[in-house]
Amino acid sequence: MITEAAKRVREARAIAVLTGAGVSAESGVPTFRGEGGLWRQFRAEDLATPGAFARDPRLVWEWYDWRRQKIAACHPNPAHHALAALESQAAEFLLITQNIDDLHRKAGSRRLVELHGNIWRVRCTREATVSALPDVPLREIPPRCGCGALLRPDIVWFGETLPAEALDRAFRAADTCDLFLVVGTSALVQPAASLPLMAKRRGATVIEVNPDPTPISHLVGVSLQGKAGEILPALLGTPPGSP
Repeated sequence: MITEAAKRVREARAIAVLTGAGVSAESGVPTFRGEGGLWRQFRAEDLATPGAFARDPRLVWEWYDWRRQKIAACHPNPAHHALAALESQAAEFLLITQNIDDLHRKAGSRRLVELHGNIWRVRCTREATVSALPDVPLREIPPRCGCGALLRPDIVWFGETLPAEALDRAFRAADTCDLFLVVGTSALVQPAASLPLMAKRRGATVIEVNPDPTPISHLVGVSLQGKAGEILPALLGTPPGSP
């Protein structure tokens, strides 16, 4: 099965990839959801909202400062590196990620869309300007813009819409690719979950890589079960530990 899938990858002209939390988890990035997902007595769903930030920006930023410190200790794994290598070989390519940790970019990915934002960027609540904030730990909680207004994480919170430009690029890639890779995602969160199905309707080969079956496993062309860091290097022909 993997031999046929690898052949499809080599023959593809336009490739789109969707990655989710499973890829980052193999680098040690906590998912902050499910079992063990509580921080103090709070769930992610209680903190990653505009309402929570309006009520207590310091509490929300203390949580993000903790998350940023955890993520700062993590590094790209072979799956990240394999996808970066694939980008360099493909004529048309777009990596669409639901992850906010920036590990794809650290691995060398450049044709990249971050649907849910980036934990290392901040946005001014007054001017809406976006900038990098690499400090670990944060020097000021909550951090403030030079204009004096509060800064917020440049992340899509529960109840907010995805950035229109990012979503448009993702749908255009799904609409025009001839190969769509779905890696490390449960394929449950919309609208990202609809992207591989759109690609399939347009005639693209859809290959899924995930440790467990997902709701779209029976619909894709090839479903490969296992760790992305092991399967992708074999599928894409990159050395398992290559940076």
